[in-house]
Amino acid sequence: MSPPTNNFIIPATSVIYRLLIFRIYKPVRQENPMKDSILQNIENRDYSVGIVGLGYVGLPLLWTFHEKGYKVVGFDIDQTKIDAINNGKTYIKHFTDDKIHKLASSELCDLTTDFSDAGKVDAVLMCVPTPLNKHREPDMSYVEATTRSIAPHIKKGQLIVLESTTYPGTTEDLIKPICEELSGLKSGEDFYLGYSPEREDPGNPSFVTATIPKVVGGDGPAALEISMALYSSVIDQAVPVSDTKTAEAVKLLENIFRSVNIALVNELKVVFEEMGIDIYEVINAAKTKPFGYMPFYPGPGLGGHCIPIDPFYLTWKAREYGLNTRFIELAGEVNTDMPKYVLKRTLEALNAHGKAISKSKVLCVGLAYKPNVDDMRESPTYHIMDLLDKYGAKVDYHDDYVPVIPETREHSHWAGYKSVPFDQETLSSYDAVIITTNHSYLDFKKLFEWSSCIIDTRNALQFNGTSDKKKVWKA
Repeated sequence: MSPPTNNFIIPATSVIYRLLIFRIYKPVRQENPMKDSILQNIENRDYSVGIVGLGYVGLPLLWTFHEKGYKVVGFDIDQTKIDAINNGKTYIKHFTDDKIHKLASSELCDLTTDFSDAGKVDAVLMCVPTPLNKHREPDMSYVEATTRSIAPHIKKGQLIVLESTTYPGTTEDLIKPICEELSGLKSGEDFYLGYSPEREDPGNPSFVTATIPKVVGGDGPAALEISMALYSSVIDQAVPVSDTKTAEAVKLLENIFRSVNIALVNELKVVFEEMGIDIYEVINAAKTKPFGYMPFYPGPGLGGHCIPIDPFYLTWKAREYGLNTRFIELAGEVNTDMPKYVLKRTLEALNAHGKAISKSKVLCVGLAYKPNVDDMRESPTYHIMDLLDKYGAKVDYHDDYVPVIPETREHSHWAGYKSVPFDQETLSSYDAVIITTNHSYLDFKKLFEWSSCIIDTRNALQFNGTSDKKKVWKA
C-alpha cells in the first residue's frame, strides 16, 4: 500500500506525512489480557503501590500516591523512620507533621521493614541510595540488596520501577537478571520493569512531587504503557522515552548540565576575585540578557545527593566503552576544590587580622547543603570543617535545621556535635565566621554587626556592598 497521491500530495518531510504513514503501516495491536486488566485496575484505583526507601524521595512519593487514593505500603530498613511516621512525627523538616499524621492514621497506608510483603502490592517503586565508593565509582549495594530482597516475592503482573539515579543500563543489566533469576518469571511477559528518575528538590516552594514532570522508561511497550498509566494518574505530566537506559541517561544529563555550569562560575569566581571583580555583579548583569544565557551561582562546593555524585556514574560507565568524559571530570575537579578555596580565603582573612588558624576559633554558619532544608547529604560544610580541623582550628557550626549532627557514612567523626546559638555573645567569640548556607531565618545584618571577620561563600552580605573588605571576604 502507498500513501494517496493524485491531488493530495503531501511533502515527505511533513509531520502530516509521517503521521499518515504511521497510521497506514501501524501494526495490529496484540492482545494482552493481563496488561489490560492492570490498566483497568489503575484507572479504578484498585491497585496498591509499595515505596521502598522512605527518605527525601520515597516519603513524598508515598504521600503523592496516598493523596490520589491509592493503597500504599512504605518499606524501609530503618525502624526509626517507621516509628516516627506511626507516631505522627516528621523526620524531614519540609515534610509537615500534618502529612505524617494523615499517613499514620490512614487505612490506606501501611509501613513495614519486612520486604517479603513486597509480594502483596501491585507495584514496587525503589527509592534507595546510590552513592559513590571511596574510589568515586558507583556503589550499587543498596540497589542490589533491595532488588534481591523483593525479587523472590515478585508476582505475576507486578510492576517494578527503580527511581534512584544511576548509570544507563542498570535496570536492564542489573535489576532485570536478578528479578528473573530469583522470581522464576520473565520481564515483559510475567512481570514488568520500568525506570523513572526522581526529580525531588527538597524545600522548593514552587514544586512538589505531583507537579514535577516525570520521565518514564519501560522494559518493553507493555511495561512502558503500565508505568505511564500509573505515574500519569498522580503526576501532572508523564514523559515517555524509548527504554529504561534512555530514562536513566535523562537524569544524568540534567545533573551534569548543572555540575558543569556551576563549575564554570566557580572557576570564574576565583579568576575574577584576583582581578578585583565581583562575580555576583557580573552574573546579575549578564542575566538581564533575555536569551542565550541562564544564571548559575558559585558556592563553597556541591552538596545534596545529585550533583556531586551523579555525573561520576556516567564517567564510570563511559570507561566501559573506552571513552573519557573530560568535561564532566574537569567540572568535578573544580567543584570538589571549592572547600579548599574557602580555606585559602579563611587563611588570608585571619592573616589580615594577625591571627594564625591553628590558634583560632572558627564558626561555620549553615550545615545543610542548601537553604531552608535539613538535608546534609554531601554538604560542602563537612569538607570545610574537616580542612579547618586539619589545620588546627577550633571548629563549631550553627544550623537550626540541624541541631545535632547525626551519624553519616563519611563524616561520623562529627556525629553528636551540637549547633551553637546564634547570638551576639556567641558570634563575637569567634575569630572567623564562615557563611556556608544562607538560610532565610538567619539575620545577616546582625551577623555582620556581631562578627569581626567574615568569609561569605553565598553572597549573603550583599547588602553591605564592598565597603568593608577587611571584615568581609568573599569565597
